[in-house]
Formats: sequence, C-alpha cells, structure tokens
Amino acid sequence: MHEPIQILDVVALLKDIPAHGLRRGQVGTIVEELALNVFEVEFSDDNGRTYALLALHAEQLIVLHYEPALAA
Repeated sequence: MHEPIQILDVVALLKDIPAHGLRRGQVGTIVEELALNVFEVEFSDDNGRTYALLALHAEQLIVLHYEPALAA
C-alpha cells in the first residue's frame, strides 16, 4: 500500500507526459491538493525556474525519500 501524498512532497513521474515535455523519472514538488488523489505538481530546473505546473493523479507519481526508513 502506498503512503498518502502530502503538500511539499518531492515526487517523480511514473510515465511520460509528452504533451508537457515531461519524461518518466522527472522530479517535481507537490504544491497543492486539488481533489482526492489529484495534486498540482511544480517542476523546476536547478535554478528554481518553473518549467511545468500541472494537475496529476496520485497513480502517476511516486514519493521520493532522502533518508532511510525508521525500523519498526
């Protein structure tokens, strides 16, 4: 079971979105929850400039983690 996605989570795309020039694996940040399991995701370059901002469904995303999970 997947953990719930939250505002400011860093996520990656699971599939290409060619209409927006986005490829699987591109990284974005959740900036708003628009509806149940629908999120506004901002994609920015290394200088912080936004190059895409669009609504995506939770099943199109995976939350990225930068620290090890705590042992149960």
